Amino acid sequence: MQTPPLTIAILAPPGVQMLDVSGPADVFAEANRQTRREHYRVVTVGTAPLAVAASSGMRFLPDRTVLEDIDRLDTLLVAGSPDLAEAATDLRVIDWMRRHAGVARRYGSICSGSLLFAQTGLLDGRRVTTHWKVADLLAQRHPTLQVEPDAFFMRDGPVCTAAGVTAGMDLAIALVEEDLGREVAMAVASELVMFYRRPGGQMQFSRHGEAAPAGRGALQELQRYVASHPGENHSVASMAGRMAMSERHFARIFRAEMNMTPAEFVETMRVEAARRMLETGGETPKRVATLCGYADANGLRRAFMRRVGITPAEYRKRHAHART
Repeated sequence: MQTPPLTIAILAPPGVQMLDVSGPADVFAEANRQTRREHYRVVTVGTAPLAVAASSGMRFLPDRTVLEDIDRLDTLLVAGSPDLAEAATDLRVIDWMRRHAGVARRYGSICSGSLLFAQTGLLDGRRVTTHWKVADLLAQRHPTLQVEPDAFFMRDGPVCTAAGVTAGMDLAIALVEEDLGREVAMAVASELVMFYRRPGGQMQFSRHGEAAPAGRGALQELQRYVASHPGENHSVASMAGRMAMSERHFARIFRAEMNMTPAEFVETMRVEAARRMLETGGETPKRVATLCGYADANGLRRAFMRRVGITPAEYRKRHAHART
């Protein structure tokens, strides 16, 4: 006797990122096609009995709303929205998520959906990931969470979380492998022209180092100078001299206002400069290392692995702009 399909519910908050919903849904649908059997039934859930307006301006009618219950739920995923960081708490939605996660085999979030789902308390004490841009905010709001900002997706017991947007498809592939095996998961990935296991981590896509300068005015000027002259000597002594401070006082002030050491800041700026150079595809990693203040390519490679999670050569291969 054929078992009934697994019900996958995807909660779509207002302003949802459309790919957070459609990406995983397409993965599960492709798994059905590959096996010629309905293993999965995807149900979209809205927070109100209205069409859901996505962040792109597209609209769609959800299958259900949080005013209804879903029977025999297997997996609950909460999609993200660019507006979730500032969204007010809707207790009806929190209660619906809590009740349905309580009966689901597994549950979690995609992208910034973590900010909404974490309010249920069901992620407390778990290792989770989210979009790199809101990882610090998630950790600040929910200090019991072990936030892994570089992971594309995470599993911790019944909790499954994914980083930004397309990483929701990475997570869905992993769930298909868990349910139906490696061969089916690889066939789905091949059909959808995506990685079966994406190499590296999401920090290769982040732009933390391009944030606006912070702190007092003179310190901001120093930050701009370091960012625009990555190849120069930026020792504590040289930077303290530019600020007309003693090395000890400069280091203390810098850490207090920037929440990082001067050396960490310089490495961040050099790696960001190296990323931009590698993305143009015009310079070799060895030449980039010299331009960014490293004695040799190995120095850049070590810093790149710490900050980005892959080597400069691999980053250049994946992210260099097409040249004509």
